[in-house]
Amino acid sequence: MDNIPISWQLAILALLLLISGFFSVAETSLMSLNRYRLRHLVKEGHRGARLASALLAKTDKLLGVILLCNNFANAASATLVTIITVELFGEGEWVLMIGTLVVTFAILVFSEITPKVIAAAYPEKLGILCSYILYPLLKLLYPAVWFINLFVEGLLKLFRVNVNFGEGVKSLSMDELRSIVTDAGHFLPKKHRTILLNLFELEKITVDDVMTAHTQVEVIDFDSPIDDILQRISNSHHARLPVREGDSEEIIGIIHIRKVINQLRAHQQYDDLSKEALREIVEAPYFVPAGTPLYTQIQQFQENQKRIALVVDEYGEFKGLITLEDILEEVIGDFTTQSPSRVSSYRQEDDGSWLVDGSSSLRDLNKKLNLTLPVDGPRTLNGLVIEHSEDIPEAGTSFRIGKHTLEIVQTQDRIVKSVKIFP
Repeated sequence: MDNIPISWQLAILALLLLISGFFSVAETSLMSLNRYRLRHLVKEGHRGARLASALLAKTDKLLGVILLCNNFANAASATLVTIITVELFGEGEWVLMIGTLVVTFAILVFSEITPKVIAAAYPEKLGILCSYILYPLLKLLYPAVWFINLFVEGLLKLFRVNVNFGEGVKSLSMDELRSIVTDAGHFLPKKHRTILLNLFELEKITVDDVMTAHTQVEVIDFDSPIDDILQRISNSHHARLPVREGDSEEIIGIIHIRKVINQLRAHQQYDDLSKEALREIVEAPYFVPAGTPLYTQIQQFQENQKRIALVVDEYGEFKGLITLEDILEEVIGDFTTQSPSRVSSYRQEDDGSWLVDGSSSLRDLNKKLNLTLPVDGPRTLNGLVIEHSEDIPEAGTSFRIGKHTLEIVQTQDRIVKSVKIFP
């Protein structure tokens, strides 16, 4: 290269370093692309995204063409630096060593580290931009890339490494999806993020966690006089009520208030409505086993076209009642219109403590009052207190559970009625 001026040689060296930097940018940006975001852009018809997706579908070929060109540029840069050094300073061991150090420094700074840091910061923009050049370049250099990959595939088979880049985007686990939604930050409104996280929890939460306990379920007793039954129905805040009859107090069905109103309209006189007429509109009860995940239960509600279910244990004993509304509230939060039985069962005292009804759900208390009461055992505060004390504690008794101090305010009929919780 004696006939080429030093200035031209330096310009060629700078160009080679830029070429090497381009392929470093291409490698890092394409490998760092968000595959789900890329797939979304492909569906929207983005041409660059389609090219990038096609390149990533053949990652071995993509890396082949990038590394082929990158290493060629680096090798040419090293050779050119050696020639320039010899021309300027003559031959010698120290001269060659200094030239090697200079080219190594230049490649690291201008062709490797700086381009890759920039590519890692802006992978989508740079990756899609580079794909416009890499796609036709891969077509042009395909024979050379194919030849090199023959040896690569042979080594992979020798080490028994099975690689398949045609599987596309890998499936995400539920925990990974939860982490993505949690870290979404300003990309998702807080309310939307809460709803999505609640949806993920439906498989962990069972009907036992959200059902209304059998002791708090409003029930129509068919052994009562018809006037008492109608009075109870008229005072109810629910659209459907369980019906029981007999000494065993077994639930025999569900009665719909709207159908009762229709029966009243059908009879000319109020006194004409009999228990037999009411019994005709009682629907068969829909039972579900305790421990059923909410996600499964909401599907069963849909398949069976039901809105209310009776939860029973392994012995068939009635444990509680769950409605479609209960499950929806777990996802989107409490509705604004609630019956008196669902009104908030806690209030804050002047000293900062919370006065809580003993029948309150531990999950609800943790969620609404930002507490950390254990939920791996009893479902209600009453059950937690009795389990902890192994007895029915008297009013005024205080003890500590986890990070919170609890003080018994009132007990009645072997049940803890109210508790003061100090956060």
